[in-house]
Amino acid sequence: MKRNLVSLVIMLFVSTIVLVACSSEKGPAELAIKAAEEALNASKAEAMKYVPDGVKSLEDALTAAKDKVDKKEYKAAIEEAKNIAEKAKGLLAEAKAKKEELTKNWTDLSQGVPKMVEDVQSRVDVLSKSKKLPANLTAEKFEEVKSGLTAAKEEWGKALESFKAGSLADAVSAANSVKEKTTVAMEALGMTGSSSSSTK
Repeated sequence: MKRNLVSLVIMLFVSTIVLVACSSEKGPAELAIKAAEEALNASKAEAMKYVPDGVKSLEDALTAAKDKVDKKEYKAAIEEAKNIAEKAKGLLAEAKAKKEELTKNWTDLSQGVPKMVEDVQSRVDVLSKSKKLPANLTAEKFEEVKSGLTAAKEEWGKALESFKAGSLADAVSAANSVKEKTTVAMEALGMTGSSSSSTK
């Protein structure tokens, strides 16, 4: 009987130590989560413009770390929080590099694509006044070219709007789409020249 009582006391003592240890780790875990959240929020606004996937990944990791705190897995939560904080700092560097890349792409496209559109428009104007289309260009194909040219011009307007709004990724995406449409039109019209090659 006495032995059982001693065993019970020991068990209670160990349980108390575990509870105290856990509770003492809860505070640091919550602080670590808060620090990670603040680090992510500080990088988030700029990073979302250029590396949204990176932001999403860290947001998911933060949610997982918070779940670990709820499950009282404090040590694991602290480690994950530290990792998130470090990666959050790196997000800004990634965003800066992506911004520079997109800026260069936009500069190249904005210098070459409008000239391509202008060349196609000039060719369309000439052919529209001509009584006969070239042998390799059917009337149906010519209509497709004109429709594509109209769509390309509209899309270029959207690209400019995105650029002015600071949405570089959207601007570059739209500009690339315009370039593709215009290249197709140039091929259909049998056009070759430096204006298409200069934007590749």
